Amino acid sequence: MKILNQIFTLASIGLLLTSCSATNQLTMSAIDPAPVPLAADVIHIGIINRSLPAEGNIGLDTIDKIVSAEGKNLDKDGAEAAITSLKSELERLQRFDKVAILDGIPEVRKGLGVLPAALTWDQVDEICATFDVDVLFSLAFYDTDTKASVQATEMELPNPIGIKAKVPAVAITLRTKIQNGWRIYDPASKEILDEYTFDNNLVFSGQGINPIKAVKTIMNRKEQIVETSSYIGDYYAKRITPQSHRVTRDYFVKGTDKFEIAMRRAQSGKWNSAAELWKEEVSNSDGKIAGRACYNMAIINEINGDLDTALDWAQRSYADYDTKEALRYVNILKFRMAQKRELKRQLAK
Repeated sequence: MKILNQIFTLASIGLLLTSCSATNQLTMSAIDPAPVPLAADVIHIGIINRSLPAEGNIGLDTIDKIVSAEGKNLDKDGAEAAITSLKSELERLQRFDKVAILDGIPEVRKGLGVLPAALTWDQVDEICATFDVDVLFSLAFYDTDTKASVQATEMELPNPIGIKAKVPAVAITLRTKIQNGWRIYDPASKEILDEYTFDNNLVFSGQGINPIKAVKTIMNRKEQIVETSSYIGDYYAKRITPQSHRVTRDYFVKGTDKFEIAMRRAQSGKWNSAAELWKEEVSNSDGKIAGRACYNMAIINEINGDLDTALDWAQRSYADYDTKEALRYVNILKFRMAQKRELKRQLAK
């Protein structure tokens, strides 16, 4: 449960100051549940690559093979880099006893440049039983789609006597889209736990006296595509882990002298000390001041990770004092509480 205690911490709280506003803004860390949770008894992971084009569709990547200065294996190498990176990242989590790339299954390596039909559960069951894995990750498709554009230009070249002279040339731009799609199969529940597609775009440029020469001046295109494909695999692995991100909150800094002092305490990192002054104002005879103080008490409790108490204060701010900002904050806190419950459920599996 250590991770739950770190959902909202005082660490890395930043301030964005606005002198003319009644509020300042702070940022804090929050952790969301994994987009794709895996059961705790899943300890053996298999990874398959379905990204090879089917025999009847070889023509789909002909254009890419023509414009590729590095050769016809670009898609193959990129796909293998993606699943290798996925394997490494899953192993780095130290959660699974086994993470294996499953080779030698030719009947499943039949994909297109689009998401193919899902494997049948008979296929999934057979693969998982054969290789002793609990869940199957599949690179369902991987395709590099390259578009070329050519523009007339000039470039300097030495003439026969060694003097550089401008000559007609072409500038070529290659825009490569890396398209990829993934699935996660759970044979125990007979569910596809995830089906996810996304694209990455890379731009390369070169110059030469003709298009072929121009393409040859583009250096390391294949290496950059393979490197980006490695990032793709790493990124996909993160879909089974809780996600840390930053959230922003407004809090009140004006109303009484105590709000001004509390603002300076907050700016220096003394949030609990600032809260002592806010709490003194929750019974202020001026309803506007009391509402702001209640709202700020909700903020400090969220910072300290007590979402139940934070919600109570936010509801009081809106219900008793009609603080407009509090209603939106109530809904934000309810969402955060739902996320926290889901995270707790995932960690308890």
